[in-house]
Formats: sequence, structure tokens, C-alpha cells
Amino acid sequence: MKVVLLDNVKSVGNVGDVVNVSPGHARNLLVPNGLALVADEGNKKSIEQQRKMLAKKVAEHKATAEAMQKKVDGLVLEFVKKVGQNGKLFGSITTRELSDELGKKGVEVERRLLTVSKPIKSVGSFDVKASLFEGVAANFQVKVVMSPEQEEEMKRKQAAAEKRAAEKKAKAAEEATEEASEEVKSEDQALDEEVNEILRS
Repeated sequence: MKVVLLDNVKSVGNVGDVVNVSPGHARNLLVPNGLALVADEGNKKSIEQQRKMLAKKVAEHKATAEAMQKKVDGLVLEFVKKVGQNGKLFGSITTRELSDELGKKGVEVERRLLTVSKPIKSVGSFDVKASLFEGVAANFQVKVVMSPEQEEEMKRKQAAAEKRAAEKKAKAAEEATEEASEEVKSEDQALDEEVNEILRS
């Protein structure tokens, strides 16, 4: 069912938008609470009048969105996460988390208004667009970093692995040297025996 929104409705749309909603949602919540008007032929004149009246309201909401745009544009949200050895996250960062994080910074943006350039599933930087109002959008960045504790632990593990590898290499070189000296000894013994044999004959 098509309705014209008379106010901003969370998860539905902004004031002045013509949106499709379920008939039950329109009849039970939106229309009785004065949040929307059914967009049918019978209401056409009423909608036009409402639209003129809404123009001021739309302008106010747009101004609010533009003020919010200034706060959000260029913002960098940092998330410290535990990651796997390949730099991948356990799960991903959702638009709900982004919305919550913006809320902590004093900017209320619904998750449905956020568009992520690509799924946030690894360490790195990601671009996010917030469509705040018709014709008003803000771009911000999400930076995902490994937790310092995990980074320290990985460095320790890497150092230990490198130490083990160096010890293994040194041991192999030592064994090779011992084998070589034993071969020289046995060659010397064989020569001595040969000399003695010649001398005896």
C-alpha cells in the first residue's frame, strides 16, 4: 500500500516520501497516529495540500540532515577487533554496530541509511555512505585494527618461531660439520693404514 509520510518514520522513510508499506502497518500504526496518509485517488487533493504544508517540515528536516552531514563527513570510526592469522575478522562489522558507534559520538543515524562499500570482514580501512535525507549524504571511514594484546602475542609467537628455526638451522650446520670432520678422520685413518701396509711389505 502506498502512503505519503507526514513525518520521519524510523525504518520506513523521511517526511514527504511516498513509500510502499504493508496494509496492516498503514491502517494500524501510520494513518491512525497521523504519521502517514494513504496515497490513493480519493486522497489526491488532500495529499497535494499536505505536501504544501509539509514543504516547511521537509525544509526543517533537510536542514537538520545537513547539520548532521557536517558532523559525519570525514569522520573516522576505529574498531579494535580480534582477528585470525590471515587478517580476517571473526564475523564482520555490521551497519548496526556502525549506527551504535555513531550514536556514541552524538550522531543518530539509522542503520538502514548506511551503505558500506564492501563487507567489513578484515583489518583495514572502509568507506561508508550515510544517506541522511533526499539529496543529503555524508561519507565517513571505518578503520579496523587488531587489538594490541593480540598483536603483541602474535609478535611473541613469530619471534619464538624464528628462534626455533634459527636453532634448527644451527644444529643442522653443526651436524653437517661433525659429519664432514668424521669423513676426513676416516680418510686419514685409511691413508695411515695404507702407508703401514706398504711399509710392512
